[in-house]
Amino acid sequence: LSGGSRDARPAVTPVAAVLPAGGSGERLGGATPKQFCAVQGRPLVSYAVRAMERISWISDIIVVVSPENIETMKSIIEKYGHKRVMIVKGGITRHRSIFNGLKVFAENEFSNHLLQKPEVVIIHDAVRPFVEEDILSKVVMAAKEHGAAGAIRPLVSTVIASAADGCLDHSLERARYRASEMPQAFLFDTIYEAYQQCTDYDLDYGTECLHLALKYCNTSAKLVEGTADLWKVTYKRDLYAAESIIKDNLSQQVCVITNVKEAVAQVGFLLHESLKNQIKVEAVSISLSKNDSHLQNIFSGQCYNFICVNDRKYAIQETQQLVDMLEKSSIPLLYPVVLILVHLDISENISFSIGMEELTRIKKFAREVKKKNILVYGLLIQYK
Repeated sequence: LSGGSRDARPAVTPVAAVLPAGGSGERLGGATPKQFCAVQGRPLVSYAVRAMERISWISDIIVVVSPENIETMKSIIEKYGHKRVMIVKGGITRHRSIFNGLKVFAENEFSNHLLQKPEVVIIHDAVRPFVEEDILSKVVMAAKEHGAAGAIRPLVSTVIASAADGCLDHSLERARYRASEMPQAFLFDTIYEAYQQCTDYDLDYGTECLHLALKYCNTSAKLVEGTADLWKVTYKRDLYAAESIIKDNLSQQVCVITNVKEAVAQVGFLLHESLKNQIKVEAVSISLSKNDSHLQNIFSGQCYNFICVNDRKYAIQETQQLVDMLEKSSIPLLYPVVLILVHLDISENISFSIGMEELTRIKKFAREVKKKNILVYGLLIQYK
């Protein structure tokens, strides 16, 4: 495998995630809260949920939304087939919403059934859609060791303080300070105790979870250097930037699928080796007749480009099985899926007429599945 960090799974079970999504989006402008704004036709919150959902070691995902948006969130979960997600009614401030999200693991009154209390809980903004497994794993493992951890980034601009008359009072030495970002992670008992002890003033005016852990539990968070893509969608221009990043990501990853036949698997391996230095590549060798969990994880990870290498003898049958799996995954609901079929003929002789007949079948098949937003391209190769 290339391009993943699945081996970096934290040795902690279970891990849960709380996504506050109750903001009004005043700075964005417009009537729709930013977490529900569409980016490439999909609500922003759905990307954040999918980022958590694709990680197998996150057991529960709690999305906290304002009461008037609960039905909207339910429809998003249903439309995009999100799993392991619970919706919780938010409070009037960010901290009160997060506290409500934590309560589903500790207080029956906030849930129809009490969820298993996690050892570590991740807190991540629903309007930060580009979080990767690597940084999540790092903050979770750091939280297990230190009690709390959070991603940070260098300050871009110098921070200054103004005096009462509106003039410069002093400035901070930028090199000494960092911007606090998400995700953050905590031992559940630590952050829950901090929220139980904090004052109404903290709940109503505070914004930093790491500070609560320090103030009320004497827990100094481990600061983990984050990547540049952890930024938060705040203004309308950020939506355009997010759309550009998503489009770029769609074209920068591909999944190479082969069956277990030796010659076919060898071609898949060669494809993987030739592509891995140019784009993110996942290589899977499976029998499509079986429900492969690894392939399902790739589908949930929003890969939209597939190269399927198979024996020409079973080409259409295997291709139909792959198309059926793609349809069930709901991936084509979002963007066109590109499926490149590489059919190998490993027999000793092949006639031109047989090759043309096979290509004609592929063209007919491609016209049919195009209606399902799956774009099929075919290659027929004689392989020795």
